[in-house]
Amino acid sequence: MRSMVWAAGAVSATTIGLVIAAGLAGDGGEGAGPARPATATGTLEQLAARAECAPDVQTDAAELRRANCRNGDGRFVLATFATDRGEREWLNQAKDYGGSYLVGRKWVAVGEPGVLRALRGHLGGTVERSSHHTPAG
Repeated sequence: MRSMVWAAGAVSATTIGLVIAAGLAGDGGEGAGPARPATATGTLEQLAARAECAPDVQTDAAELRRANCRNGDGRFVLATFATDRGEREWLNQAKDYGGSYLVGRKWVAVGEPGVLRALRGHLGGTVERSSHHTPAG
């Protein structure tokens, strides 16, 4: 009986911890605000349409498509990737330069934090930040 009570307590503590963690991570640190849409998926053009911009395509390759965009909230770069791995490798390299990134599955938007907050209302996604790191030498 005692182990059953402990197990129930552990489940409750775990559940509470998960709820708290989800609440802290769910808004990307942006604070309380309107509910975010489900993370968008689609082609570069479909994502740009949801973001209310006409994409100016700069790179059009099988593994990466990249466009400059502008909407009522500001300017940003939108990139789509053929694979999840390609996206993660691109992000890992880009973060060496610092900045803010709005990340979805197989897409990334790069821009000023305020623009990305607004863009998140159209595309969903997760905000990732990186500060510039210089190699020690």
